[in-house]
Amino acid sequence: MNSKSWRAVLGNERWALVGLRLLVGFGFAAHGYAKLEHGVDHFAQVLSAMQMPVPNTLAWLTVAVELLGGVALLVGAFVPTLCLPLAVLMLTAMFGVHLPYGFSAVKLRAITAAGAQFGPVGYELNLLYSMALLVLAVSPPTPLSLDAWLARRKSM
Repeated sequence: MNSKSWRAVLGNERWALVGLRLLVGFGFAAHGYAKLEHGVDHFAQVLSAMQMPVPNTLAWLTVAVELLGGVALLVGAFVPTLCLPLAVLMLTAMFGVHLPYGFSAVKLRAITAAGAQFGPVGYELNLLYSMALLVLAVSPPTPLSLDAWLARRKSM
């Protein structure tokens, strides 16, 4: 297959966006699961320290949106609808936590016998996730997605 044909297939059929959708979906699901695994009460304490209203309710809502929204993105279900609440979570994390630490998400401080030591995480990943969500929200359904399957069924 020559370079023009594989580019045409990936671009015209939106296959390139499948990987993006899967990565973003996995990332959100993994973060939601991590909050659940470490205890939602712990995350509620973090939200309380950020002076967020009703931290326990917001903690459970965040876990639900990340976990269920991430799984839904993995299967390509309701992608445009889910992108807004997921983006709100990213922007809240960016402005509430990461902004003071600058852009870079990786700040290697030292390599010690215990392993790599990192400084505070900046807002780079928040922007990457937000832009990926925007791209997915405005793009037609990707191949191998529930949204594409539903669109095909609707057009029959």
